[in-house]
Amino acid sequence: MTVAKEKNNLRLTDGLAILLFLTCIVLPSSGQENDSRDLKISLLFMGDIMGHDEQIWSAEDRQTSTYSFDTVFKYIRPVISDSDLAFANFEVTLAGPPYKGYPRFTSPSALASACKNAGIDCLVTANNHAADHGISGLKGTVMRLDSIGIAHTGTFTDQISRNSQYPLILKKNGFSIALLNYTYGTNGIKVPPPFIVNMLDKSLITGDILKAKKSNPDIMVLFLHWGTEYDTIPSGLQVQLADYFFSLGIDLIIGSHPHVIQKMIWSKRDSLHKDRVVAYSLGNFLSNQRKPKTDGGSMVRVEFTKNDKSVFISNTGYYLTWVYTPIVDYRKKFFILPCSAFENNPQFFKNHADFIRMKEFIDGSRTLLHTQNTNFRENIFSGYGWILN
Repeated sequence: MTVAKEKNNLRLTDGLAILLFLTCIVLPSSGQENDSRDLKISLLFMGDIMGHDEQIWSAEDRQTSTYSFDTVFKYIRPVISDSDLAFANFEVTLAGPPYKGYPRFTSPSALASACKNAGIDCLVTANNHAADHGISGLKGTVMRLDSIGIAHTGTFTDQISRNSQYPLILKKNGFSIALLNYTYGTNGIKVPPPFIVNMLDKSLITGDILKAKKSNPDIMVLFLHWGTEYDTIPSGLQVQLADYFFSLGIDLIIGSHPHVIQKMIWSKRDSLHKDRVVAYSLGNFLSNQRKPKTDGGSMVRVEFTKNDKSVFISNTGYYLTWVYTPIVDYRKKFFILPCSAFENNPQFFKNHADFIRMKEFIDGSRTLLHTQNTNFRENIFSGYGWILN
């Protein structure tokens, strides 16, 4: 197939996909009877956003030496925008040039701008790469995220900033959400004072949760960078920590770091406990990792309802996502695809082998999640909208 014809095919399929997404909705599937006066909010969580060398090269305009990552999100943007608040793990630093990927990440700030343009409202920054570039990375990340007006938490320029800005409180749709974020470590790199990276320490987190509760938030979210890399089964320590933090009043626990998907559990409220949700690992949302199970991830969507009596979870679901990396104009490109919308469209893919790889990711992920999830179902694209399977 000629390059010109291939471009035309890509444009046609791109336009069809975007048209479909712009008309899609998520249909609730709740066992609760809700009054029309109830307040609702939907929270969407994404996994690791990374910045490998190939991603940086792909985004560069070599004539102007500028960068744009907006096209990366073109197929997933409508799904993100359908939620009220969207969160992701930002696993790079914005230390400035020269830009570099693994093992010490520094990405163009255009990556963060693209996240905001795609509808991501908040980035968590406490992860094992937070200290990759020392002062320049820690300071640059905070300053650049502030400059583009995207909420963030997990790393701080000093203790005064942490005391005044943490826990992060977000308000939307009549809800108050407290967001806390911690990492198991920073790859052995010492965090230079006075900068702070929140560490996964039980006593520290306990104190922060108690502080958050003084603000009387409706929802408390704990985003943890934890677990064993490339292991699809949560460790015993992850399970123990989740139970402990739930006992302190946390509502949602969202995990990152393993770079593969782990199970999701919605423990529904009863006479002893309120609703609890844990997604142990969402896998990779954006990266150049291409080994099986690492080339995609999941997005978790949780809907809360608030009435005069209580705040409760009224719906949960997840989307599978896959990173498509075709060669376009002799350069590797990156597109995050919502799997269900493309799994029956092999004509979209420039190389049929890519379609097969996505299908393998989908099949493996569904096998894992269908057998291990509790009260969590996949959002499936019906051709007209998204429905819970």
